[in-house]
Amino acid sequence: MKRIKLTFWALLAMCSALWLLADTLLPATLDFFSLRSVFIQFTGVLGIGAMSAAMWLAARPKWLEPRLDGLDKMYRLHKWLGIAALVLAVTHWLWAQGAKWMVGWGWLVRPARGPRVQGEGLGPVEQFLRSQRGLAESLGEWAFYAAVVLIALALIKRFPYRQFVKLHQWLAVVYLVLVFHSVVLMKFSYWTQPIGVVMALLMAGGVVAALLALSGRIGAGRRTRGTIESLTYYPELRVLETAIKLQDGWRGHEAGQFAFVTSDRREGAHPYTIASAWTGDGRIVFITKALGDHTSRLQQRLKTGDEVKVEGPYGCFTFTDQHPRQIWVGGGIGITPFVARLKALANTPGHQVIDLFHTTADYEQAAIDKLEADARAANVRLHLLVNKRDGRLDAARIRTAVPEWQSASVWFCGPGAFGQALRRDFMAAGLAPDDFHQELFEMR
Repeated sequence: MKRIKLTFWALLAMCSALWLLADTLLPATLDFFSLRSVFIQFTGVLGIGAMSAAMWLAARPKWLEPRLDGLDKMYRLHKWLGIAALVLAVTHWLWAQGAKWMVGWGWLVRPARGPRVQGEGLGPVEQFLRSQRGLAESLGEWAFYAAVVLIALALIKRFPYRQFVKLHQWLAVVYLVLVFHSVVLMKFSYWTQPIGVVMALLMAGGVVAALLALSGRIGAGRRTRGTIESLTYYPELRVLETAIKLQDGWRGHEAGQFAFVTSDRREGAHPYTIASAWTGDGRIVFITKALGDHTSRLQQRLKTGDEVKVEGPYGCFTFTDQHPRQIWVGGGIGITPFVARLKALANTPGHQVIDLFHTTADYEQAAIDKLEADARAANVRLHLLVNKRDGRLDAARIRTAVPEWQSASVWFCGPGAFGQALRRDFMAAGLAPDDFHQELFEMR
């Protein structure tokens, strides 16, 4: 979380600082319309900058993953940037439209404009951009309305995932319109300043990402076809285990990573944590819990022999550190990355002492038997807690069970609020922030 917070604020601070090198918040004439012009430019630059960075992240660039600690963190940053872009766009719109309303209401008097000689002293590029101002203003206003609706819907988690994916494609169209709006209406003098160079790079990358989204090419180079080999359903847990045989093209994965799986073209790709170690035989396993419309239908819809597409792997929740001990906490279906790591350790034993805490509200003996067998094979001490029988797990309980916890790193996957509570408690007890690893497995 620390990296994406720093990246978020650093981007906004950098754009603000570069804008201040090219302009000022205190114009020579301190009246409403002078300030309006300044803040329209300032909020416009920050808004399109944030939206462009969000578009970059939506393209899932592989080179950014290790720098931002995984695609799950990148998508959280993408969400924050989208919200920031929305707030800045609304502020930008209010500055632009508010003056018109106040003039219409008689609260303000628009200053008289001096005579203008069309194109006098302007280069051909600036002349062309000025000739497009009316169109850019009209398109930008309608694109703003569309962006507000689309971003607001995208933030509503009850909105179906398949519709969420389609909305994001429409946002790519809206973004391209807003780029045209920004290029035409941004002060021409900015283009020769550092802020102009940065904005050009951000928008160019955003345009490429938007075109990839519209053409369905995001992640295309990391897709592999596969065939479902077996399906195992655990009714008490409402969990489906799907084993897939992949064709050539999958380059392997590390335990703890995830992939996007497409089993229905109309539904699109859904992210699932990989529940198997990579042995080079082309086989991969996913464990999915019925938590929504799509996952609830998988058990009835999927059949052995069905073809699927798998894209990945993604993520940096890979258990890599130099601590002599590790503490793993898997809440509910959050046990999945740990299952993959158990299988990897059974094949290639590690040097660390590991305690795995699995807390669950649901219980099925067949699944627990498998987990216990995997833990024994990996030489990992398993602590199983069933909520109704054993009560809730907290950080104090973990520290009591593992007295040597101060020499360990903590790896958590499960409900977000549970993870944040554990993190706060461990931090208060003295655990270093970088030693608490949490998978933010939310793609929206």
